[in-house]
Amino acid sequence: MFELMQLQNIKVEIQNHIIFEKINTNVQQGDIIGIIGENGAGKSTLLHLLNGDFPPTGGHIKHLQDEILITMVEQETESYSFDEVTPQEEALLRKWNVPIRDFSNLSGGERLKARLAKGLAKNTDILLVDEPTNHLDERSTDFLISQINSYKGTIILVSHDRYFLDKVVTKIWSIENQKLISHSGNYTSYIKFREKERLTQQREYEKQQKMKERIEGQINQLTSWSKSAHAQSTKQEFPKEYYRVKAKRMDAQVKSKQKRLEKELEKIKVDVPKDEYQVNFTLKSNNRVGKRFLEVKNLEKSFEGHTLFKGANFTIQHGEKVSVTGPNGSGKTTFLNMIAGKETVTKGDIWVSPSANIGYLTQEVFDLPLDQTPEQLFYKESYVERGHVRNLMKHLGFLDSQWTEPIGNMSMGERVKCKLMKYILEEKDVLILDEPTNHLDLPSREQLEETLEQYNGTLLVVSHDRYFLERTTNIKLIFSNKTIYKQFNEKESSPKRDDNDELRLTLETERQEVLGKLSFITPNNKEYEELDLRFKDLTKLLKGLQ
Repeated sequence: MFELMQLQNIKVEIQNHIIFEKINTNVQQGDIIGIIGENGAGKSTLLHLLNGDFPPTGGHIKHLQDEILITMVEQETESYSFDEVTPQEEALLRKWNVPIRDFSNLSGGERLKARLAKGLAKNTDILLVDEPTNHLDERSTDFLISQINSYKGTIILVSHDRYFLDKVVTKIWSIENQKLISHSGNYTSYIKFREKERLTQQREYEKQQKMKERIEGQINQLTSWSKSAHAQSTKQEFPKEYYRVKAKRMDAQVKSKQKRLEKELEKIKVDVPKDEYQVNFTLKSNNRVGKRFLEVKNLEKSFEGHTLFKGANFTIQHGEKVSVTGPNGSGKTTFLNMIAGKETVTKGDIWVSPSANIGYLTQEVFDLPLDQTPEQLFYKESYVERGHVRNLMKHLGFLDSQWTEPIGNMSMGERVKCKLMKYILEEKDVLILDEPTNHLDLPSREQLEETLEQYNGTLLVVSHDRYFLERTTNIKLIFSNKTIYKQFNEKESSPKRDDNDELRLTLETERQEVLGKLSFITPNNKEYEELDLRFKDLTKLLKGLQ
C-alpha cells in the first residue's frame, strides 16, 4: 500500500476553543479508518477538514498523489435529490429496497441508504462517511458491511457502533483530550491496547511518585543538615572561623546534591491517568395514574397508493415499556407521528389519553432553534434554576463555554442531548423516542439505557439496537407483513398465525371493552372492582397465549 495523505502537526481551533492539535498521522490506500471519540470531540470536524471544507488553524494536510478524489456522505441532510442516478447507484438502491421518490417522504433509514448508495457508487480515492449505521435495520447494516469489505478504495468513517467497527475497520483514530491516537486494528483491539496502556501509565505514575517522595525526602534531610550546621557555627566560641568554614562547605555540598536531585525530579513527567469520560442523568415522570395511554382499532395507513400497515388492533397502558421494531420503511416513525398528531389516519381509529403529558424525541437534528444558545433555550429566571440546568449540561458532557454558544455549532450527538435535557427537566409521563441512540457516544448510550430501565413512566422506543431494547423494554410492537402486532413476552421471533389467533383476538377485544368501561367510572363505583379483576385475568390469559 502507498500513502495518499499526510496530516502534519494539524490544529483546529473554533471560536478560541481548541478542538484538536498536534495531529500527525497518514492515510494509506485501502485503509478503512474508524474515527471514535466522545460527543463534541471533533470527529465530524475532522471529516470536513479532510474533505477540504475549511483549512486547519495550524499545520498542513499533504496530498501525496496527484488529483486525489474525495467524496463525503454526511451524517444528516435536510434535502437530497434523486436526479442523475447512475446505474451503479440504482443497483444499490434496489438491493436496499429504497424507493426513488420524494426524499422528505422516505424513512430515516431509507434516506441514509439513498445517500450511502450515491457515495459507494462513485469512483473516488477516499470516501468519507459520517455515522453510516444510524437508522439502519440489522439486514441493511449487514449489507453495508459487505459493501465496505468489498470496496476497492479508502474509507474514513465516524461511528459509535462497536459491532460495525469490529467488522469493517483496519485502523482506529481516537480523538481524546484534543489529541489523535492512531492504532492498527479494529475497535476491540484498540480498547485492549488502551486498557493496557492505561495500566502501564498507572504503574509508571505510582513508581515515579514513590521516587519523587524519596528524592523530596532526601532534599528535606539535606536542608535540615545545612540549617543545623549553620546553627552550630554560631554557638561555638572557639575557633568560630573553623566552624563557619565547615558550615559553608556543608552548605555547598547540600546545594550541589539538591541540584542533582532537582534535575532527577524534572525527569519525572508521567501524568496521572485521567478519569474515564462519564455521563450522568436521570428521568422522572409525575407518576401518571390511569389505565390506558393508547388504543388502536383497525388502524390503517397508506401513502401514495402504498399500504404501510392495516388491521392493527392493540392497547398500550400507562407504565408499559414498549419497543417498536420492524424493517426500514415499515411505518414505525409514521405511527409515532400519528400518536403525536402529525400524521393523519387512513382508516380506523387511534385514541390517545388527553391527559397524557408526552415528550416526543424525533429522529430529526434540525428541529432545534439552531441560532439559540442553551442559555436562551433553557431560560430560567432564578439563579438556582439556571444552576440546575448548567449542572445537568455538565453531567451530559458539555463544556462550560457551550452555555453561550449557538446550538448550530454543536455536534449531532450534542443536539440529541439538548433534546433529552428538555424531557429530563419537564418530567414527562410518556416518552416517545425515535432512534434515541443515534449520534450518541458510548458512555451516553449506556447511561440512557440505565436511565430508561429506572424510568417509571410510559415508554415507546424505536431502535434497531437489540441490546438497548432488551435492557429498556419488556413489550413489543412488531411491524411485520403490513400490520402491527403486540407481543407481551421477550421472545425475538415474530408472531405467526396459529390456532390460538381467534381466541387471542376475542380476548383482546373483550379486554379493550373492559378498559373502555373502566375509563368512564371511578374506583368508588360498585362495578369497578369486578371490571378491574376481569381486566387482570384477561391480561394473564393473553400472556399465556404468547
